[in-house]
Amino acid sequence: MADKEELKKPRKKSASVCGFPISIFFIVVNEFCERFSYYGMRAVLVLYFKYFLGWDDDLSTTIYHTFVALCYLTPILGAIVADSWLGKFKTIVYLSIVYALGQVVLAVSAIHDITDTNKDGNPDNMTFHVALSMVGLLLIALGTGGIKPCVAAFGGDQFEDHQEKQRGTFFSIFYLSINAGSLLSTVITPILRAQECGIHTQRECYPLAFGVPAALMVVALIVFIIGSGMYNKTAPQGNIMVKVCKCVGFAVKNRFRHRSSQYPKREHWMDWADEKYDKLLIAQVKMVLKVLFLYIPLPMFWALFDQQGSRWTLQATTMNGDFGLLTIQPDQMQTVNPILILVLVPIMDSMVYPLIAKCNLNFSPLKRMTVGMFLAAMAFVSAGLVQLQIDETLPKFPTGNDGQVKFINMINGGPLNVVAGVNEFTLQPFDANQDYLTFAEPFNLKIGSGPGETVDLLDASRNTIVINGNSAVSSISMFQDITAKPEKGSNSIRFLNGFNSVLNVSVGSQSFGDIITNNMSKYVDIPQGEAKFHIMDTTGNECVYTLMLGFGSSFTLIIPSTFAFGENCANNVRTVVDIQPNSVHMALQIPQYFLITAGEVVFSVTGLEFSYSQAPSNMKSVLQAGWLLTVAVGNIVVLIVAEAATLEDQWAEYILFASLLVFVCIVFAIMAYFYTYTDPVKIEAQFAIIEPEEKEKNRRESLEMARRDSVKHRNADRRGSRSSFQEQKGRETKM
Repeated sequence: MADKEELKKPRKKSASVCGFPISIFFIVVNEFCERFSYYGMRAVLVLYFKYFLGWDDDLSTTIYHTFVALCYLTPILGAIVADSWLGKFKTIVYLSIVYALGQVVLAVSAIHDITDTNKDGNPDNMTFHVALSMVGLLLIALGTGGIKPCVAAFGGDQFEDHQEKQRGTFFSIFYLSINAGSLLSTVITPILRAQECGIHTQRECYPLAFGVPAALMVVALIVFIIGSGMYNKTAPQGNIMVKVCKCVGFAVKNRFRHRSSQYPKREHWMDWADEKYDKLLIAQVKMVLKVLFLYIPLPMFWALFDQQGSRWTLQATTMNGDFGLLTIQPDQMQTVNPILILVLVPIMDSMVYPLIAKCNLNFSPLKRMTVGMFLAAMAFVSAGLVQLQIDETLPKFPTGNDGQVKFINMINGGPLNVVAGVNEFTLQPFDANQDYLTFAEPFNLKIGSGPGETVDLLDASRNTIVINGNSAVSSISMFQDITAKPEKGSNSIRFLNGFNSVLNVSVGSQSFGDIITNNMSKYVDIPQGEAKFHIMDTTGNECVYTLMLGFGSSFTLIIPSTFAFGENCANNVRTVVDIQPNSVHMALQIPQYFLITAGEVVFSVTGLEFSYSQAPSNMKSVLQAGWLLTVAVGNIVVLIVAEAATLEDQWAEYILFASLLVFVCIVFAIMAYFYTYTDPVKIEAQFAIIEPEEKEKNRRESLEMARRDSVKHRNADRRGSRSSFQEQKGRETKM
């Protein structure tokens, strides 16, 4: 009753500024904060999976795309709840609370100190953090997906019928706020993540990177609620998607019930819904299904597009992000997409499309979408070529029974001759051989004129053999090296102390500890940039050694026996490169980002425009839901292909995805060739004329059927009475 009364109330006149209702400003600010919250969290999510939760690339990618798929499945639920039960305003408020709670839970899950009982910087109960983060992501998926179909529509509800121009401007501003929130968040949250925080031990600050988006979501909710008294709120009037589903379901069920050949065929299978639904609705559903059929190949585009936040971000972690005055974090490369969108959309609309039109080329919407899919495929070819360059620079780590070894000569004297298996080389004092040697079996080692000895390396291990003593009598010590590229673009550094005293080395807030003579320190991960190492002995003498570090390298820094504290002490420190820094520059990702963004502009914007032009006036939301569903299915495709392919080389996976999209692109082009464009307005207008005649015809048929039924009932009653009279007469005769 309350809903019906609310429907009857006239729309209240809301206050306005420059012809725009004041209420829309609250909605635009709300959308900006919500998109900042979502894209900011999503920008660092895959790195959180890999570096905090300790998952490998494949599992991180799988969970990431599962989350994105859920975010695009839940809008259907949100639309049904808003239109059939709560209304848009209450749906936005309630699900925003769920959304904000999810962001807070995710931020809490990233606090390593909660379970770090031994205070080493690593959580001791990872199951707790995984469970908490999964709960947070589920709540976020429900919240962001649930409000997605409501906010823009609620903003449109604030305008009167005569404010078409202002409504169009509002949607442009609304779209701009989405891109502004996305752009700023993908710049800021990676910077926040790169900070160090912690109560007992400092490490990357994921709680801050997730906490700021959580705070923005709370702000979004508060701002939206503040404007409550100014909104035009329409009561739920039933969801058209539910009606469409019921109509389609009835047609299928009715067709199955009348599958026998004795029933005459109908022109279209939806015509089997005639018995229950009016012809206008059936015609509208036919138009919608015709477009939805074209949506079938579209998920493959989104399967490639959404890998910007997973595979491409992981690819950037193995690249050089030094842009001179700026140092770009791997997750900040995602900002290229919103920047290019803001540049390419006006260029396409004002230059490219008009130029094509002047050349009298029929560049129809479906042809544009085909080109967009092809551009996305080329983006992954570009990504594959970049990956091939990266692979050439990556070290070849040992596998299986192989072991690798490098030699460092710590003997102060002349050159030292070393024979290791079939390898013979000369080492200068306080120097190492350039490359690791690989051995599958124990090998014979002969140093100088000394006797040989057998060395057996552990399987799949990397080692450094340090040679001490003198040219006549030598001894060796073997140390384990790292067997993987340093993560997060950091640099793994260790010190070898050849000095005749215990040394303590520190850099910033990190310490290598006390290093005894002829021993190796632990590895310490140091970020890119200038690193100043403070070397101190037991008497308080100090030496500062400065080293410029790149991304993803590993060094052994040698303090030789000839080392002396003083003004030029740093000149005595020797550097041995164990793993070369990343040499392939992140700028090489820009072409693939350009191609995928150009594909998005041509494909996505055109696709929505085409869908709306082909959809009946009251079924835009159905196609919007179908469009969002293609995004969800696309992310599911990533999971299926990535798991089923099991390709060892990442470049091969990129080429596989590109090939699949090219194939789908060809299929879509064939489907588009046979597609006939329709004008929903004309079709609906025809039914508006036919409808009264149909209703009158149906009314007459109903009256005729009722008259016939009445005659049948009267005849049946008469036959029943006559039969009863004859039976009674028969009984009397027998008596």
